[in-house]
Amino acid sequence: MATTIKDIAKTAGVSVTTVSRALNGYSDVSEKTRQRIMDIAKELNYSPNILARGLVMNVSKTIGLLVSGLNRESEKDQIILSILSGVNDSVSEKEYDLILFNTNTSKQREKTYSQLCRERRVDGVIIQGIKTDDPYLKEVVESDIPCVLIDIPVHSENVGYVTTDNVTGARKAVEHLIGLGHEKIAMINGHGQAFVSRKRLEGYMDALKEHGLPVNPEWVCNGQFEEETAFEEARRLLIKHPDITAIFCASDIMALGALKAAKSIGLRVPEDLSVIGYDDIILASYSNPQLTTVSQNFFQLGYQAAHLLVNMLDGKSEPQIVTMSTKLVIRESAAKNRRK
Repeated sequence: MATTIKDIAKTAGVSVTTVSRALNGYSDVSEKTRQRIMDIAKELNYSPNILARGLVMNVSKTIGLLVSGLNRESEKDQIILSILSGVNDSVSEKEYDLILFNTNTSKQREKTYSQLCRERRVDGVIIQGIKTDDPYLKEVVESDIPCVLIDIPVHSENVGYVTTDNVTGARKAVEHLIGLGHEKIAMINGHGQAFVSRKRLEGYMDALKEHGLPVNPEWVCNGQFEEETAFEEARRLLIKHPDITAIFCASDIMALGALKAAKSIGLRVPEDLSVIGYDDIILASYSNPQLTTVSQNFFQLGYQAAHLLVNMLDGKSEPQIVTMSTKLVIRESAAKNRRK
């Protein structure tokens, strides 16, 4: 039979309450008594019933990672996997458990955000991948469940968020192209419901304006963060506007689509067209040519989101806004403009 706290209490010659308070770290138990109880618990191979303890204390020591858009397309960039690894590392250090649950529009019609969280018995939630117009966002803000959002700018009494400096990241990419002599620079963005898309477009436009270059709305299109859509949009752009000499893409996956589009109409990268991506996914260094891109540390994004949430749950921190930096990684896909 498994050892219970009654067995420990009997061996130690103290009450069950004292054993319980010692094991749960209450300060009204002396260090000497606590150590003796811990030693006896170890000798008797005591394993606490975490679920039972959670029911009594109304905490589960479990964090949920709620992901939207987990599909075959997301296999290519491995962004969700990197974020998950960072979250997992962080919560493991704090002795929390992690569960992953996926959501989509049909699931959201069946269950509210609060129902989903209570069914999974999570103390707090990290949310990644939902759009700025997602109905769950309103529920997240109104809920009393502590939450940290990744790349969604919502800040309230129970909600914080972690993001990277997307404006500066995009500006670095476009300024690199300008430094290479490019003036007619197009952009393949993600979509209007993504906070990062809006910020990367802002950085693109800032860089052009600061250098006195034209901002042509016809040179900006949405690739939906998909390789195939970006391929079609880049091909359309390059055929319609053959004077474009460079394309900045709001993700590496879309940049891979742009490389294929250039090849399909006989343009060489980087001799005839320069392409810069965003994210620095694993595939970026294996493409031909290798992608110049803006690097984000997705592992750290997940790690910092979990760190903030655990601190919120433990009462060590109020919901905060954490903004991480990016860096430009120069490879082969962008070169001096030879068409001047």
